[in-house]
Amino acid sequence: MSAAPSSPGGDQVFAAFCAAGLWPGLGKRAAAELPGAGITGPDDVTADRLTKLPRVGRQRAERLFSSFLAAAPTYEVVGLLVAAGLPAKLAAGVADGLGPDAARRLRDDPWALLGLPGVTLGDADRLAIAVLKGADRQDSRRGRAIVVLTLRTATRDGHTVLPADLVVSALQAEGISDPVAAIVAAVDGGEVLEHEPPEPEFDEDADEQPEPDPALRMLSLARFGMAEEAVAENVARLAAAAERIADPASVRSVAKGLDEAQKQAVAQVLSAGVSLLTGGPGTGKSRTVASIVKLLRAKGTDIALAAPTGRAAKRLEELTDHPATTVHRLLGAQGASGGFSRNEEWPLDADVIVVDEASMLDVELTAALLEACPDGTHLLLVGDPAQLPSIGPGHVLGDLIDSGTVPVTELTTLYRQAEGGAIARLASAVRAGELPPVDSPDREVVVVPAAGSAEAARRVVQLVTDSIPRALGIEPGSVQVVTPVHRGPAGTIELNKALKDKLNPGEGAVFGFDPGDRVVATANHLDLDPIGFANGEVGVVTGTGDGSLTVDFSSGPVTCTGQALFDLRHGWAITVHRAQGSEWPGVVVVLPPEAGGMLSRPLVYTALTRAQKHLSIVPASGAALARAVRDVEARPRRTRLAELLREMAG
Repeated sequence: MSAAPSSPGGDQVFAAFCAAGLWPGLGKRAAAELPGAGITGPDDVTADRLTKLPRVGRQRAERLFSSFLAAAPTYEVVGLLVAAGLPAKLAAGVADGLGPDAARRLRDDPWALLGLPGVTLGDADRLAIAVLKGADRQDSRRGRAIVVLTLRTATRDGHTVLPADLVVSALQAEGISDPVAAIVAAVDGGEVLEHEPPEPEFDEDADEQPEPDPALRMLSLARFGMAEEAVAENVARLAAAAERIADPASVRSVAKGLDEAQKQAVAQVLSAGVSLLTGGPGTGKSRTVASIVKLLRAKGTDIALAAPTGRAAKRLEELTDHPATTVHRLLGAQGASGGFSRNEEWPLDADVIVVDEASMLDVELTAALLEACPDGTHLLLVGDPAQLPSIGPGHVLGDLIDSGTVPVTELTTLYRQAEGGAIARLASAVRAGELPPVDSPDREVVVVPAAGSAEAARRVVQLVTDSIPRALGIEPGSVQVVTPVHRGPAGTIELNKALKDKLNPGEGAVFGFDPGDRVVATANHLDLDPIGFANGEVGVVTGTGDGSLTVDFSSGPVTCTGQALFDLRHGWAITVHRAQGSEWPGVVVVLPPEAGGMLSRPLVYTALTRAQKHLSIVPASGAALARAVRDVEARPRRTRLAELLREMAG
């Protein structure tokens, strides 16, 4: 039996397939040893031949043979890519993106390749030239794909919608002569939604009523447009269905130590279907949530606590003495499909749901959460709108606040002194747009200036491996480096190399990792045994196999193979976005010159507030830091949610 379709140049395709790491379970070392076992093409792959590889017994050979057969759809796509002169690695995740008949779909519509990560329009055009007779730049499939690509690219900056005029400009820039037809094709195909401009307010005194502004006509990818509509509809539903779950007077039973704003937040949860609790670090959000949990438990109310990250959920559990989990696990995330088992048909069974770190909620996750809340549920979102917005599209927490349709309690009094004085004071000042001199005789906050990236990198390594452990007794394993950038001497890539060299030297036995390495997840893989991991979780490698790693995350140990390995990076130094939602005993924030253009008040503020006991700041960006804190707000996101919420509220 042939393991995969053979074709002219099949050996070249096979070599590209193996070199790109697309054979599940086959590590780089074993791939290099295939020719020695007489395996140079797909027809050579048999369980018997695979046993000739070093360190491969009969059982593993059978598994490798089965995984090769299962990867046939990916192999077929690699054949198309290689023939078009494109890199085989573009086929990673092809079955997830395009399904098992991906190759046929690409022959029918080569621009469907744009649905895969890392693909450019130029790549798709090259594939079209290779598989279509007389490929044409004006092909309607190409125009439709450019509309979708333009909107998808905008979602990377957090936008859920774009003005139609911007999409037209993008189409014209790619040589599309009839951009309107391309937009109509994308809308008719169901991938894109068109949103008419809102009706202007009626003016009684005007002779002629104003027309809707055509510049406000918007387009969105269907999934995000529908998610925003679902959030607005479900917020209105929960608000309308809410009944008081306890007498406001009962707040007195947990009121000791709470100020008036905190008591108001507790009372709000008892009556409102959806309510918000906001404030900076040290203002008592955690104490307020703990009081809510205490009151509701005394009443026998079913409560569910959740947060977007494993570390935040663990911290929430410790603060409230009540079980907490990630939002994904609360909803029963289905790793392979990307869906959730808890939904409108099988809703959550808690009377009150509290979600911490709500600034991290993107619009799709929020829609899934709200859809899983049955009528009568009370949902409290706790977060800090001054932090960075979600990695995914949307601006949910900000839009809920801006809409004025749900009750919001903002805590402003700074209480945290003894357990976080200098960090909390500095963070509060940055939140308000000020960068004061650091006053911390106990070295809770230390500033270590550097003249440039190279010096900043040396300072960081010295702080993590020597100064902080020696002077403060915080071990390197409890210190996290946070930087805004990946590239440059003080970016995640080079810092991780330097920190690995000092803290856990090794050759990187499996995909560049050794036991003892710290890693960070860059995607969700919640379907892995036993409980998977979520994007942004940091763990430590505890074991390696051929093509597999065992990683101990805060939620437990996970065995990583296949695509999950591609989605791990070294994690001694991580980006500010990846650090959001997590805290560590010691944090080193480095701000190199390369970060100057991307520095903003929310980014700096989010970075500083990751520290629990000690914060070292290594500023090397000159005046850009003070300017960013003073002047640079978060980049605005284009969304429709606030407008939809106001429409639903009447």
